[in-house]
Amino acid sequence: MTATGAHPAIRAIGLRKSYGEQVVLDGIDLEINEGTVFALLGPNGAGKTTTVHILSTLIAADGGDAQVAGCDVGRDPNGVRAAIGVTGQFSAVDKFLTGEENLVLMADLRHLGKVEGRRRAAELLDRFDLVDAARKPVSTWSGGMQRRLDLAMTLVGDPRIIFLDEPTAGLDPRSRRTMWQVIRDLVNVGVTIFLTTQYLEEADRLAGRVAVLDHGRLVAEGTPSELKRLVPGGHIRLEFADTGEMDKAARRFPGASRDDESLALLVPSDGGVGSLRSLLDQLEDASIDVDGLSVRTPNLDDVFLSLTGTPDSRKGAA
Repeated sequence: MTATGAHPAIRAIGLRKSYGEQVVLDGIDLEINEGTVFALLGPNGAGKTTTVHILSTLIAADGGDAQVAGCDVGRDPNGVRAAIGVTGQFSAVDKFLTGEENLVLMADLRHLGKVEGRRRAAELLDRFDLVDAARKPVSTWSGGMQRRLDLAMTLVGDPRIIFLDEPTAGLDPRSRRTMWQVIRDLVNVGVTIFLTTQYLEEADRLAGRVAVLDHGRLVAEGTPSELKRLVPGGHIRLEFADTGEMDKAARRFPGASRDDESLALLVPSDGGVGSLRSLLDQLEDASIDVDGLSVRTPNLDDVFLSLTGTPDSRKGAA
């Protein structure tokens, strides 16, 4: 992750959107720094795609203010569009054309000129490892290759901010990891990524900040580590060679849970370095021999399940 920029790439205050009596967004606030990955998580129907559509000028909000790349989304949509790229949930490539033809067509739509358009297409085909298949119809390509082409087409205009709405949906694990590396490479050159995903591991690996959206509200926001600390259940597992050492440790850590069958203690912990250091110091002070140690902290799946899906999940942002 590169250092954040001095100004937010995206800022939204009180965004609201309803369809009839159905409230989709109920006054959300966002601030996303330049050159970072921001992940918006939430169950189906939570409002993730609606948020992307508003910020990328595809639909208008009913209330609130939003700026993208310093341009007001409502008053200067053309300024926003000049600075962004959008890759939706479903591939937007023309499968009857070749990969090269898709990119050249996009370059023409961007008014790059014939020479510059072909140069840009060749550069992106090479960057996304699509050169060998460049002159084959996209209908013959794998799903992962099509998604890479979709993102390459987004980059034809060299956007500063990219909205990726479920970019790896339906991809196999290898193709998903390839896309992750592409996203990291973009951030390394200063591009801001707004990512929506239902793959919690994806957000954990890529995003510097994560927000959880449920029932149209942001119910939590922070770094992945901060969000994991919202959920109880973290512990350090201590394993012992004999019951004598385990009994000594149990007296030292009265709040621990015993697993007599496997000669283990589960000591409640947030999994932080400070907590681990303190526990090790206590073990050393009491001359307790430990046969094995492992740390288990809640993951984003635990956060997601804890904070979403029920009416009382609106607990306020972290």
